[in-house]
Amino acid sequence: MCSTSPHFSLLILMLSFTFTARTALSATFTLVNQCPYTVWPGILSGAGTQPLSTTGFALSSGDSLPVSVPPSWSGRIWGRTLCSQDSTTGKFTCATADCGSGAVECSGAGAVPPATLAEFTLNGAGGLDFYDVSLVDGYNLPMLVVPQGGNCSSTGCVGDLNESCPSELKVVSGASTSGGECVACRSACEAFGDPKYCCSGAYATPDTCGPTQYSQVFKNACPRAYSYAYDDQSSTFTCASADYIITFCPTPSASKKASGEAIAGAGSVSLVSNGAHVTTQFSCRHLIFLANTILQLWRWHY
Repeated sequence: MCSTSPHFSLLILMLSFTFTARTALSATFTLVNQCPYTVWPGILSGAGTQPLSTTGFALSSGDSLPVSVPPSWSGRIWGRTLCSQDSTTGKFTCATADCGSGAVECSGAGAVPPATLAEFTLNGAGGLDFYDVSLVDGYNLPMLVVPQGGNCSSTGCVGDLNESCPSELKVVSGASTSGGECVACRSACEAFGDPKYCCSGAYATPDTCGPTQYSQVFKNACPRAYSYAYDDQSSTFTCASADYIITFCPTPSASKKASGEAIAGAGSVSLVSNGAHVTTQFSCRHLIFLANTILQLWRWHY
């Protein structure tokens, strides 16, 4: 009869804990609106990914809402602006980043460009979270993504690109295209449809599709955000599992520290009511990652 070594018992315990905790825990995305107007967040889950409890809702100025996200979720989040509901038909539409569902809930529909996008893949390769803020589909409002805990980098586009948007890319409110307010900034791909701007056709590889004078406008204003399809090296970030705060119109004090430090200005609004819960959940997720790391070290040693 074989005896069980202490090392083997420890291994079984660690595997049992890791499997149970990983399958049970979810992340929390806290959406915060620091804009001086209402934003209607939209959420689209990736193909084969469990949908969230909501796909769209109204978020008044100064409000925040935590959303539970299942393990291994992937998808994108954006903010719709200048939305209204037709009093006759009941159809709901937005001037920017509309999802075309005709309702507040997007129900599986994505954002119509131009739209600032926050993109996530949780528990991806190596157990890491992958996240970015993308302007590939254009820009409609500032957005900041801040991981909670650890030493993970924040990313986003905190400047108002509508003010510096080239005239040929502007989306202007109202019937007149002259003298109106710029409410969004299109990508060059959407504006012109040229393959060199869309990274398509003969420009469909990283070697043939590079930055352009238009993508550089976005990159100069928002160095950490995707400015074109192959802008990976400076725009994709990873974290060993975390909860995330997604802020629309982050405060200037928060944007100055978007280099990866803890951003108190962006996080203090949303965690007042549920800070203890989020902190506890974050610690558990990191404990899981630590258990996995110890397991790998044990394998290498033995």
